[in-house]
Amino acid sequence: MDTKKQYEQYMITSMVPGFEPVVVARAAGCTFTGDDGTEYLDCFSGIAVTNAGHGHPKIVAAAKRQMDELIHCCTCVYYNPRAGELAERLADVTPGRLEKSFFGSSGAEALEGAMRLAKQFTKRRELISLTHSFHGRTVGTLSISGNWGRKKNSGPYLPGVAFAPAPYCYRCPFRLKYPQCDVACAQCLVDVRGHQTAGEVAAFVAEPVMGEGGILVPPAEYFKIAIQIVHDDGALFIADEVQSGFGRTGTLFAVEQYGVEPDIMCMAKGIADGFPLGAFIARADVADAFTPGDHLSTFGGNPVCCAAAIANLDVMRDEKLCENAAARGEQLMARFASLESKCKLVGDVRGKGLMIGLELVSDGDKTPAADAAKQVRTLCREGGVLVGVGGSYGNVVRIQPPLVLTAEQADRAADTVEKAVLQVAKSV
Repeated sequence: MDTKKQYEQYMITSMVPGFEPVVVARAAGCTFTGDDGTEYLDCFSGIAVTNAGHGHPKIVAAAKRQMDELIHCCTCVYYNPRAGELAERLADVTPGRLEKSFFGSSGAEALEGAMRLAKQFTKRRELISLTHSFHGRTVGTLSISGNWGRKKNSGPYLPGVAFAPAPYCYRCPFRLKYPQCDVACAQCLVDVRGHQTAGEVAAFVAEPVMGEGGILVPPAEYFKIAIQIVHDDGALFIADEVQSGFGRTGTLFAVEQYGVEPDIMCMAKGIADGFPLGAFIARADVADAFTPGDHLSTFGGNPVCCAAAIANLDVMRDEKLCENAAARGEQLMARFASLESKCKLVGDVRGKGLMIGLELVSDGDKTPAADAAKQVRTLCREGGVLVGVGGSYGNVVRIQPPLVLTAEQADRAADTVEKAVLQVAKSV
């Protein structure tokens, strides 16, 4: 039985909208090769995971060496040298006073642990998150996710969560324009805390760049204003860098570009270039709020995954992947800005580094063009380039390639996306 039939008969895939008809046989760098021999330029990176490229030889070699020595020991019971080494490296490269890490296996697990730690430290039980946000698919992380499309048919959710308006300038809920708005979405945190909570907020949870929400990039001042409000209230700031971290936006972590320091930061996806690993890191005083037995992860900090993550950090530094992400991002943003100026289907182009979104709309009222976005994705695939589709309204074409993308590959991606968008624009 072939792979597609196995998926149809034996795997639960009905919850995935628009399953891509590509059977991946192998991958290297920025290239997927299908089982039929077709090669694709991968501009989605397994949802922003393979930041150092598919199968980077140095990362694979590190994982293989570790497999010959130790595969599993349970890092929460025994001392695992690779976990200790990775924790020290993360303390060195993360911003501010972040120092102590806890390892899990996914981004959702990292957020769950971070929320629990914040509550333990502050002795408070409420959280503030953002509309359009997405933090995972567990009950806890869906409870703080403001993306209704990810939450439907799965409630009820946990109480004690308030939502502030997302910094979504293109669809500002206040109908204001930046910068004349005085960043009202950030200032609004005062009212959210005062009118939607019981005054027991443990933490404000936010993505520095909102991925599943449609590549939403906050104004430059947003986090300075928001975090000041949060800290004045005695609450913590949890930065969700699961998707925006590890060079994706042109710096190792996106939050660095806003001039603020998280109290807790969550990581996964690009942390180990495809090996399943998640982590949250906190200030030492915050981290020490956990006492023995408070938290544990059986597979968290797996030695093989940690070895891959250490090598991944080496590759990012030695090959200057953050710098390349920034340069290729500027190249692509310039191309897509030109496309926006000549095609009404493209309502907005936004992004940082190689985390870019094109929001498609069908008329002057910014009506989301979800079907058009799907058509663009299909035409890109047929043209040999794989892109993603997302956003709260399903109308954002997502370009998130591995950070090893070359200038020539970036031009090819831009050419293919532009051709697809212009073709679809003729029919809407």
